[in-house]
Amino acid sequence: MSTEFDKPGILLVNTGSPDSPSVSDTRRYLRQFLSDPRVIDMHPIGRWLLLNFVILPFRPKHSAKAYQLIWMNEGSPLLVHSKAFSDGLAKNSPELLFEIGMAYGKPSIMDSVKALLSRGATRIIVIPMFPHYASATVGSVLEGSYSQLAQLPNVPPVDVLPPFYEAPEFLDAWAAIAGPQLEAINADHIVVSYHGLPERHVKNCDPTGANCLQKADCCERYRNHNPSCYKAHCIATTNGIVERLGIAKENYTLSFQSKLGRDPWLKPATDSTLVDLAKKGVKRVAVLCPAFVADCIETIEEIGMQGEESFLSNGGESLHLVSSLNSEAHWVDGFTALLKRSFSL
Repeated sequence: MSTEFDKPGILLVNTGSPDSPSVSDTRRYLRQFLSDPRVIDMHPIGRWLLLNFVILPFRPKHSAKAYQLIWMNEGSPLLVHSKAFSDGLAKNSPELLFEIGMAYGKPSIMDSVKALLSRGATRIIVIPMFPHYASATVGSVLEGSYSQLAQLPNVPPVDVLPPFYEAPEFLDAWAAIAGPQLEAINADHIVVSYHGLPERHVKNCDPTGANCLQKADCCERYRNHNPSCYKAHCIATTNGIVERLGIAKENYTLSFQSKLGRDPWLKPATDSTLVDLAKKGVKRVAVLCPAFVADCIETIEEIGMQGEESFLSNGGESLHLVSSLNSEAHWVDGFTALLKRSFSL
C-alpha cells in the first residue's frame, strides 16, 4: 500500500499516432515506428532498405488519407481515448499519479516519465496497454521504457503489469460493453479480430522451439509449452468473452487483421474471413477487436470502413464494429480494480 513516502507513478503506454494526419507527420511517425527492430525483425541493412525504398515512398500518403478519415477535433482517436481513460483513472484514484506515454510519437515515454517524477512519483509502474504479449508490442514498450529510464541520473524503481488477456476485469468490461451492442443489432455471425503477427514472431517466443504452431491444438494448451504465445492469449480472451456473452462456437470466428508483407502471418485473416462469410450468405456481421483497448486506425478505418466495404460488396448487408473499451465506465472501474489488486495500491 502506498504511503506519503511511496508515490507510484503509473505510466500507461500505447503505440502512438502521428501529430497530425498530414503526409509529412505520418511519414515521420511511420519512420519511427517501423524502424523498431522488434516491429520489423530483419537485418538492419535490409530493414533500412525496405523502409526507405519500399515503405516510406508510398505508404505515408495512403496512411495519411486513412488518418484523415478518422481524425477527431482533439487529435487522433487513440490519443483522445487514452487521455480520457487516464483522466477517468485519476478521478477514481486521486491518490495515484497517471500519465500516458506513446512508444512512437507524442507524448514520448521519457517526457511522461519526467512528468510523473516532477509530480512526486517515487517509483514507476509501466502499463503496456496491450492485453496480449507480443515482442512487437509489449516487448518493444518494455525495452523502450527500460532504456529510457536508464538514462536518468536517479533511476526509479520500476514495476510492470503483465499481459491482462485473461483478467476478469478486462473480460467483464468487454462483455458489459459489447453485450448491449450485439443485442441491438442481432448479428448473424460475430468475428473476433485481433492484430496479426508474422508466424515467426510467435514461434520465436516458444522457449522449446518445438511446439508453437506445430500442432492444430497447441494454442489451447499454451501454459504447458509457451506461456508467452500471442495466439494462445487471443484464444483465451475470445473464450472468456464468448462464455460471458453466451455465444455458441458456431456463431463466431476468431481471425487476425493488418497483415503486412509476404511472410506467413497468423490465420485466418480477417479480410478474407469477412468475404467468405458474405459469400456464404451471412447478411449481418458484428466485429469485436479485443487486441485494442481503445479505438484507433486499425479498428475504425481498417474494420469499420475497409472491412465494411469488403463485406457489403460481396453480398453482406451490414457490418457493425463493436466499439472498444475506450474510457467507458465499466473499463475505467475494472482497470482501477485490476491495478489495485495487482500492486496492492
